[in-house]
Amino acid sequence: MRQLSTSDSNFEQQLSKLLAFETVNDAQLLKTVDDIIAQVRHDGDSVVLALTQKFDQHTATSMDELSLSQQALAEAFDNLDGKVREALTTAAARVRTFHERQQQETWQYTDELGNRLGQKVTALDRVGIYVPGGLASYPSSVLMNAIPAKVAGVKEVIMVVPAPKGVLNPLVLAAAHLAGVDKVFTIGGAQAVAALAYGTQTIPAVDKITGPGNKYVAAAKRAVFGQVGIDMIAGPSEVLVYAEGEENDRADWLAMDLLSQAEHDRIAQAIFVTTSREQLTAVAAEIEKALAELPKADIARDSLQNRGALIWVKDRSEGMALINRIAPEHLELSVDDPDALLNDIRHAGAIFMGRHTPEAIGDYCAGPNHVLPTSGTARFSSPLGVYDFQKKSSLIYCSESGSKPLAKTADILAQHEDLEAHARSARYRYK
Repeated sequence: MRQLSTSDSNFEQQLSKLLAFETVNDAQLLKTVDDIIAQVRHDGDSVVLALTQKFDQHTATSMDELSLSQQALAEAFDNLDGKVREALTTAAARVRTFHERQQQETWQYTDELGNRLGQKVTALDRVGIYVPGGLASYPSSVLMNAIPAKVAGVKEVIMVVPAPKGVLNPLVLAAAHLAGVDKVFTIGGAQAVAALAYGTQTIPAVDKITGPGNKYVAAAKRAVFGQVGIDMIAGPSEVLVYAEGEENDRADWLAMDLLSQAEHDRIAQAIFVTTSREQLTAVAAEIEKALAELPKADIARDSLQNRGALIWVKDRSEGMALINRIAPEHLELSVDDPDALLNDIRHAGAIFMGRHTPEAIGDYCAGPNHVLPTSGTARFSSPLGVYDFQKKSSLIYCSESGSKPLAKTADILAQHEDLEAHARSARYRYK
């Protein structure tokens, strides 16, 4: 795992290389995805079924076999081990409670002219959520995507989840039951995204698609944007852990927090930033020790070698500047007083404050959403939330008397934009 220092003469060059990542920028990949989308748009169910048989090695012979009933979801939940069912229920409740606080309300006010202005908030009618499938699948993704949609008031949530060789994780189905998912189709890949975007004979078209997937899913989401809304084009998972070598720091905790992201994917990113050279050395040693016994050590090691780094900064100010430069998906502040740092942090998807708040808790049950901006997009993006499943309409009601002064203003401005019909339309209201 590379070790860097802000005092290195080529630090900026090394950092830029470390952070460089193109989520979807392969010409052949984009062509393949475009072809799949075109086929689905043209032939619908038959193409979705054929591609599911081909890519997922699924034995289904009809679309009916790729649809799950509400009873199947309920049975999956009922058949869970008691402790697992309790943990899933606890996580769902906490996610729901947090997102209920994000509700936006319709509002209006009357201006000094007697005109009524405002904003109407309306939930989307139907959304699609993409959930990674197979045995290595993520029920937490179901909760994080479906619950905010339901809290927002979305009438129908359609879930797609691939089932390689017909295999499904029952936890994913149980989570769909808890979250109130309305329909589930066991399909995946670019064909699932296309089906959600344009609709087929069996799968209804949606207004927005959210949820993570592989590079084909990401490319397909980008391609259908405009036909439908999407949450984001997500890159590999990232964590930046910041510490200052304080007495209460534990190098083994810090190392494991980094590894918890590294084990996700060979291209996941784990970065440690510290003002203490001694702590940097200690964390490096603990990482090596942990890698000797982690089940996914091979993945984690590749991740750390490919995109990980241990970075020394000379002081807190330099550390905060580096955090904002990186704009990490997950940011852990492993310091005595994390609140003291908040004003200086402008760019991060989620901020985990204090030593007892590992990012792993946020993945499952803290409450805030774990669908977060990656690859530096926290500079301009936010976590997935209720607001992603609602849209706003402006409300404008002019009284007869209140309309006149506004119409005069509009008349003048329209003339200066050389839009005579606009000007006359406004002029009729006051002359």
